[in-house]
Amino acid sequence: MTAIDATTPELIPSLLPSLLAARAGGFRPSPVRDFWEVSMEPDVISLAGGNPDLSVLPLAELGEVATRAIAERGLEVLQYGGGAGTPGAREAAARTMAAEGVVADPQHVQVTAGSQMALDLVVKLLCDPGDVILAEGPSYVGAIGLFVGMQVDVVHVPIDDDGLVPAALEDTIARVRAEGRRIKALYTIPNFHNPSGVTLAAERRPEVVRICRDAGITIIEDNPYGLLSFDGTSQPSLQAMDPDNVIYLGSFSKVVAPGLRVGWAVAPEPMRRPLQLASEATVICASVLSQAVVEEYVLRHDWLGVLGRARSLYAGRAAAVLGALAATAPAGVTWSVPRGGFFTWVTLPEGTDVHRVLDAAIDRRVVFVPGSAFHADGSGANQLRLAFSLEQEDVLVEGVTRLMAAVAEVAGLNG
Repeated sequence: MTAIDATTPELIPSLLPSLLAARAGGFRPSPVRDFWEVSMEPDVISLAGGNPDLSVLPLAELGEVATRAIAERGLEVLQYGGGAGTPGAREAAARTMAAEGVVADPQHVQVTAGSQMALDLVVKLLCDPGDVILAEGPSYVGAIGLFVGMQVDVVHVPIDDDGLVPAALEDTIARVRAEGRRIKALYTIPNFHNPSGVTLAAERRPEVVRICRDAGITIIEDNPYGLLSFDGTSQPSLQAMDPDNVIYLGSFSKVVAPGLRVGWAVAPEPMRRPLQLASEATVICASVLSQAVVEEYVLRHDWLGVLGRARSLYAGRAAAVLGALAATAPAGVTWSVPRGGFFTWVTLPEGTDVHRVLDAAIDRRVVFVPGSAFHADGSGANQLRLAFSLEQEDVLVEGVTRLMAAVAEVAGLNG
């Protein structure tokens, strides 16, 4: 048998049809990951990745938590665990939801290795190839990559400064069904949306829930940012409005640490057992050690105090970015005004090619994610996402200033 290595890439395409399943071609690289190496270069300012700032964490305290878990409970936390998650981690998830005003029974929590895994399981259980999932336009790039890779069609629903537009949702449902296509779910990030930064208005939430319930469409409520409001307030949960038709996805990645890889789902009763079985078939169980760290930290330490300090950091950084945009953006550039989370969404003058802007920005040592990455249909050619969660305020101002100079250069060439 002749060995094949990376030096003979011309052989790979001929192997794909016989070697891989049809769905393999649908998985695509994350644009955020594509910029990772560039963002690590000296003097490059990254406005690309939505990473939490872990400098606020009490690392010594967390180290003691992990050490104590192994020293005192090692035979438990280094062993296999239950498929639904440990009782302590399920309680921690319910406690986290309660901090946002959402009541959940810990027995109804399915723990997963991050909320991306929870979304993967939900899509596997809900959708057959060719089914349709509705999603905001734009939408989270990780969800789009998953949906397309699972051979699910993504149809975008317009949003505005108040989030998903109910009338547009109704129109989209009618149009897709008139085409003879089956809609299985609405995927939405209602709080401090990734990538747009907008929040679904409180008065729209019951309407969105009603529309989907009447249409027999399951809502997937992805809520990683809900506790990151700059003023500490919370919006009503869609899951609380209709627990029989809404699947809630939560994560400790943004409120504790992403490296722990602990997320969860709370689903309607008929889905709970299938979710557990699907989870067991995928990973057997989420990391028991990570669950123990989350349990100890959330249930016995001042994690909300730490989170409050993080919110203050993010609020200051958002203000820095918005101020820099107001001071340096060329005429015709607009942007969202987030009230929490990690992102703002920038729209350039019509006809401005965001990929040319990216090239010009990289020349100025600043990177961002182009808007087309957040649309399954390739829209967003003149839009981009800016992340403000990780860099210091002065660095963010410098990054936005450089970026807007790149926009002015490209827009001038277009003119």
